[in-house]
Formats: sequence, structure tokens, C-alpha cells
Amino acid sequence: MPASLADLSHLALRTEIIRTCRDMNASGVNQGTSGNVSVRIGDGRFLVTPTGIPYADMTEDQIVEMTFDGTYYGPCRPTSEWRFHRDILERRTDIDTVIHTHSMFSTVISCLRRDIPAVHYMVAAAGGEDIRCAEYATFGSQALSDHALKALEGRLACLLANHGLIVLGADLRRALSLLVEVETIAAQYWRTLAVGTPVILDNAEMQNVFAMFKVYGRQDVGDSDLTCGGLVPPAA
Repeated sequence: MPASLADLSHLALRTEIIRTCRDMNASGVNQGTSGNVSVRIGDGRFLVTPTGIPYADMTEDQIVEMTFDGTYYGPCRPTSEWRFHRDILERRTDIDTVIHTHSMFSTVISCLRRDIPAVHYMVAAAGGEDIRCAEYATFGSQALSDHALKALEGRLACLLANHGLIVLGADLRRALSLLVEVETIAAQYWRTLAVGTPVILDNAEMQNVFAMFKVYGRQDVGDSDLTCGGLVPPAA
């Protein structure tokens, strides 16, 4: 592989970006050369996938390094969606990763130009009581970036009307996990709409969910109905 960019700084991260892209396609939440991934690397800089290169063929030197003023470095041009990657990373200092896909069910809902309501409590994983659908604008445009920023206020995911999905995360692993979760919820919502009118969880219940999420998975939080019997169970 050709060396560039000071012997490919952040080589491990470039490798992880490529692996994430391939995992997206392998898992069915993306297809072809659609979708794109970016990761903040500090000092107003980020890495982002190049335009038009199949993920199976992508190499670390083709991952593009950019600055927030739109300057890019390396042999390849960045994805056509670099504007919303740049703008989200610049505005949202609480996250370091942006993933965009054309996942099937999220895109179906986006073509209806609907938000995803609290049809399932896991909607809360995206940061709010719904997953908003951003207004439509041509792909790659500044208008699309502006609409996405608005839809992502207080959220970690949004749909893009007639287009696809954006998810945010602290790192690639967590962003990809959220992507799969949102796509699953979109599929559930689509199926409930096909059957009838879904029952939407109300604000009070979603507040309970948010409270539960604050302690979910923590080993230091007790449960009054649980008793630890020690590290080793007694002999039968």
C-alpha cells in the first residue's frame, strides 16, 4: 500500500473505518458504495471515507483527512456528503463519529417523510422521544447539512427525507451499534404501519425509560428485589 500523510497517521483508525464500512454492508444496513463514515481526530481535523470507492477495495491511504475549512489531504476526494460530516463534528463536541447509510427500512420511513415516534422504547437510545426526519435537500448540498443539524438537535440519529439515515456516536463501535438499533426500530415501525395503527408510548413512560437507561448495564446499581448469594453457588 502506498505511504502518504506522514506514513498514514492514525493508521489503526483508518483500518477501523474500513472495517466498519465493510461490516455495514455485510450486515445489510448499507449497500454498494452508498453511505459514508467520519471520525474526529482533534485540532479541527477528521478522517472521512472517499467518494465512489467500493468498501471491499478501499485501502487505508484512501481514507481522506480533512480540516473544518474544507481542505482535504491525500490522493482521493472525500465523500460527496463531507459537508454534513464536517458540520456535525464541528457543532457536536459531544460525539466523535458520524455514520450515514441508505439502510432499507430507515430509508422507507424517510421516503414517507415521517419521524419515527416512540413505537418502541428503544427509540430513547437515539437521545429523545422520537427520531426526526430532516427536510429534503439534494445530496451533498449545504442545505442538506443544515437540515440534518436541525433534526439532530438533542439527538444521536435522524432520518434524511427520501435519502437515508445519520447516526452519531462517541466512537465507531457505539455508532455502528446505534445504527443497527435504529434500523431495527424503523423495520418494526414499518411493519406496524402495514398491519394497523401502532400504539405510541407516552411522555410519562418515555421519561421512565430515560431514567432506566441512566443505570442500564451498571454493576454498581442495586435492585431491591435482587440478592447476591456470593461468587460461587452452593453445591447441588
